[in-house]
Amino acid sequence: MKTKITELFGIEHPIIQGGMHYVGFAEMAAAVSNAGGLGIITGLTQRTPEDLAKEIARCRDMTDKPFGVNLTFLPMVNTPDYPGYIKAIIEGGVKAVETAGNNPAKWLPVLKEHGIKVIHKCTSVRHSLKAESIGCDAVSVDGFECGGHPGEDDVPNFILLPRAAEELKIPFVASGGVANGKQLVAALAMGADGVNMGTRFIATKEAPVHENVKQAILNATELDTRLVMRPLRNTERVLNNAAVERLLAKEKALGANIKFEDIIEEVAGVYPKIMTEGTMEAGAWSCGMVVGLIHDIPTCKDLIDGIMAEAHAIITGRLAQFAAS
Repeated sequence: MKTKITELFGIEHPIIQGGMHYVGFAEMAAAVSNAGGLGIITGLTQRTPEDLAKEIARCRDMTDKPFGVNLTFLPMVNTPDYPGYIKAIIEGGVKAVETAGNNPAKWLPVLKEHGIKVIHKCTSVRHSLKAESIGCDAVSVDGFECGGHPGEDDVPNFILLPRAAEELKIPFVASGGVANGKQLVAALAMGADGVNMGTRFIATKEAPVHENVKQAILNATELDTRLVMRPLRNTERVLNNAAVERLLAKEKALGANIKFEDIIEEVAGVYPKIMTEGTMEAGAWSCGMVVGLIHDIPTCKDLIDGIMAEAHAIITGRLAQFAAS
């Protein structure tokens, strides 16, 4: 299947694996890229630019297909060495970068100078238009149902995607709530040129996370995610657990007076404990409502092949009959 996204990134299928903290290692990215999608290494999971350079080299040893790096620009107490990370990306020969968080305008000139395509994650049409105006090559449009940070507008993809199609000139992918071929076809119908999947890729054989994480996703339903940090206007969709219940209780008790320091135990530094050690009650971790559609743990190749086969069957079969009638 050829779309503007497959042509932009030189991939076989219009499926991107989004950046995920302590999931987007070389193993994950290479498996997705080898299956014909665009795998993404999560840049800030690597502690230093030197570590990222090594991870890019590891990925290069595992695949000869295109892959990218995610860089999230966020205000932090200790600001990451962004120039160093970008240098590692350039010197590693990476040609695709997924940016997220704050406006990436400052970094676009040097990336473009080296022929790197940039896709920016946005949770609204206005932010997507801003990304287009500063020169991003594509946008990942994140609906309210997505895992991680859905923004503060609460607009689901059934509305957000056709609105993006009305306004944008650059290609975009649907991100949030995607797990199968039906949704790929729906995204294409609403104007997207592909999909971005996060949670669905965690539940694959190659995902370098603890088996407890995969089983938690498998056992969950679409009713098992919660929104946390809403009072801080830093909303995150996470899978419910005891730590999340504690966090929500604090939010309720403290109300508008809550500060990040009040919930630091539930959100800071928890990803290694959960993703690597499998300590599922250690804290809040990003997870999308799409868990309700995840019923198996396939290889990345079987997952992507299955999505594409289902999409093709729907387009040439079920939808074709309506066009002919």
